[in-house]
Amino acid sequence: MHLLAFGINHKTAPVEIREQTVFAPDELVDALQGITGSGGAHEATILSTCNRTEVYCGLEKPDIEMPIQWFSDHNRLLPTGIEPYLYTHREAAAVRHAFRVAAGLDSMVLGEPQILGQMKEAFAAAHKAGTTGKILNRLFQQTFSVAKKVRTDTAIGASAVSVAYATVSLAKQIFNRLQDQTVLLIGAGDTIELCARHLKEQGIQHMIVANRTLERARTLADPLDAEAISLGEMPARLNEADIVISSTASQLPILGKGAVERALKIRRRRPMFMVDIAVPRDVEAEVADLNDVYLYTIDDIEGVVQENLQSRLQAARDAEKIIDTQVAEFMQWVKSLAVIPSIRALREDADAVREAELARARGRLARGEDPQNVIEQLARSLTNKFTHAPTIALKQNRADDNVILPEAARKLFNLTDDD
Repeated sequence: MHLLAFGINHKTAPVEIREQTVFAPDELVDALQGITGSGGAHEATILSTCNRTEVYCGLEKPDIEMPIQWFSDHNRLLPTGIEPYLYTHREAAAVRHAFRVAAGLDSMVLGEPQILGQMKEAFAAAHKAGTTGKILNRLFQQTFSVAKKVRTDTAIGASAVSVAYATVSLAKQIFNRLQDQTVLLIGAGDTIELCARHLKEQGIQHMIVANRTLERARTLADPLDAEAISLGEMPARLNEADIVISSTASQLPILGKGAVERALKIRRRRPMFMVDIAVPRDVEAEVADLNDVYLYTIDDIEGVVQENLQSRLQAARDAEKIIDTQVAEFMQWVKSLAVIPSIRALREDADAVREAELARARGRLARGEDPQNVIEQLARSLTNKFTHAPTIALKQNRADDNVILPEAARKLFNLTDDD
């Protein structure tokens, strides 16, 4: 079995490309079964977030063309259109990549913890869909263990740094008194929840949470003394917002240029600060052309994120050492899989010899032969049978045929130089 990890992320592709390769939750099962059914992968897990879309595959043969072709076809992209942004990792490199992603070492915000939860959800979905097996089950179990070890043994998560934290940091740079502003949060997922918590810590008094499901909006809003509204009410309340942060799973923009223009007229040109951290984007790109609107996408957040890197660089170096050790351990396990059929065959052959010789010994005992002679003959016979094949192989071996065979025999049978 061979391992392959491939995909695109915030480092290799702009948001315009990433939003074309997002796998919506309701299409994930079909996609997983598609790549394992006709895409050349024996096992598969798909990780799809705002910042990355990655496919982890277990392959019967080291052929990466079919999975990548499937990826292009599924997303209705020409291979030449996606290849400049695509990265591929094989075998140990694929294992290292999975460990680094889960530990937050490949994230926009170094060490951010959200990605681990997203990887667990991706694996759970694939496992439920029946598209994981021995290789990916072991890979993701060890991936989660490595991420936990990195977070426990290093300072990678010492400060509250995330995309949400970076978003709030950017808002603090725009407004002198952040606590006096009204904030509209669109969506009710993990990122919006983190933003809400960070904003509350900054003293924000008035927050409005808009979500497609009003009950979910209330679940997020109530503990924070925020107001919950439905997504349908949002356009009429948009003019109240000084700050708009949006992150939904919508496949189409939910805030158009016209709605923002109407809100600005009511606000009498008071500026609005908008952060769209959704992929695909929630806010039409044309909104950035409006006066009195400061629109930032998730890619713009990266500049803010860089300020938080220095304190985590040493922790990242420590984490890389942990990952090096764990990659070697995983690959040793992978190599052991290759010898399992040989071990099984060896044991089956030994069991067959033992049963045959025991049957002969029981027959001789039943005929009344001396038990001492029967036991001695059984021992000699077993010894001869077990050593016959390796003895013949060693006698027939010539130095130019296989120079390591005698060494291997000594190691296999634990022979010392005195033997």
